[in-house]
Amino acid sequence: MADTVTSQTIQDGERLAILKFTNESDGTGESSVKKVDVSALKSDSKGRACSGVSISRIHWFCRGMGVDLEFDATTNVLAVTLPADSSGDEYFDQFTGIPNNAGSGVTGDIDFTTVGHSNGDAYSIILILSKNYG
Repeated sequence: MADTVTSQTIQDGERLAILKFTNESDGTGESSVKKVDVSALKSDSKGRACSGVSISRIHWFCRGMGVDLEFDATTNVLAVTLPADSSGDEYFDQFTGIPNNAGSGVTGDIDFTTVGHSNGDAYSIILILSKNYG
């Protein structure tokens, strides 16, 4: 059996993408699972493909487990940790957002890894992302 997960695109516009993710764990958990695939996001009005995103806002609820959001690369880089048994709203859009600072092999994607997961744990995460082209 595997965790029950969903991914939903709420908005995919010229500058912003808003995505929602849920997980109800059976104890299996997730390890560096691609959640934001920038190649799947819409191109801009000039036809340029999205090459990466910056994290502008995060709204989350974690029951029982935590979640590490990672910038995908040859060696993933931790972007944000959402602690177990927590909820909150973090706003990073008062500046440029959290830019992807992954090094070698950077893809522009965002992966999730669950931490301390057990049967019945869950998360719900909404990401508001600023899209980059180039």
